[in-house]
Amino acid sequence: MLGAVTAADAGPTLDAINARGKIKVGVGTSPGFFAPDSNGKWQGFFVDFGRALAVTVFNDPEKVEFTSSSPQQRLPSLQAGEFDVLLSGVTQTITRSFKLGFHFGPVVFYDGQGLLVKKSLGVSKGADLNGATIGIQSGTTGELNIADFFRKNKNTFKPVVIEETKELRTALESGRVDALTQDATDLAITRVQLTKPDDYVLLPERLSKEPLAPAIRSGDDRWLEVVNWTVYATIQAEELGITKANVDSLLESDDPEIKRFLGTDKSLGEAIGLDPKFAYNIVKAVGNYGEIYERNVGKGTKLDFERGYNQLWTKGGLLYSPPFR
Repeated sequence: MLGAVTAADAGPTLDAINARGKIKVGVGTSPGFFAPDSNGKWQGFFVDFGRALAVTVFNDPEKVEFTSSSPQQRLPSLQAGEFDVLLSGVTQTITRSFKLGFHFGPVVFYDGQGLLVKKSLGVSKGADLNGATIGIQSGTTGELNIADFFRKNKNTFKPVVIEETKELRTALESGRVDALTQDATDLAITRVQLTKPDDYVLLPERLSKEPLAPAIRSGDDRWLEVVNWTVYATIQAEELGITKANVDSLLESDDPEIKRFLGTDKSLGEAIGLDPKFAYNIVKAVGNYGEIYERNVGKGTKLDFERGYNQLWTKGGLLYSPPFR
């Protein structure tokens, strides 16, 4: 066994991963979610899930290679085999599943499209932007969503389609556009990067549902399940109250659910062909979902995001793990 997944249980993607000794992950470039630090090491919310995958497969969070890919190129690059998985804030949609042939893992971040506007416009909602010039990033679901929004409100707008995020910021600050529309998280990041952030406001409404999930090529069920249960392990750990700080002490727990989850009862891991302690190893390396969230984008970080929908189901959110049984 090269890593945590036996060769006998592997599919084509896992065969390739085991042969090269690392996982190739496609990411974006947004501080808090995915960005290299001053030493060139990738850090961020989605990056931590890439490291968690490396733990599941190799029990080594460093056996992963992160490559930035633009919204226009990320899906073609995944299809071409340049990545094993995309963790670049991809929205799960029906056409991407059926028409383009991608599989999606569990939603790791529930987002929604928003509008970032100049305060001087004096608007409080998107419907007030009738006739406005709106900057939109190409290659995203945002182009269709904003058109639907204005059509639904029987308003008009002038779209300015821009490829690079930096150019979007420049367009807003220079007055080339009146507003920007992207996922609300992206707009929150954009706002803090503007020269005068307080001159702009992120409107409270959301124009769409943007469930962001890991994406893989179709045709490899085993790899999909590895992705699925790696994400679920972080969620289940938080629900069980298991953290990086207490995971070792819980190895002595008599709770049968915790014993199965952490692998002190080896029967579950052996039955599914994974290292029985894969969930323990994930928590030890990167923490549970809540720790990943708060460390990278939560309260106290520059982004200062509330959990909102990205809270456990037991606390009014949408995060829910199937049973580890």
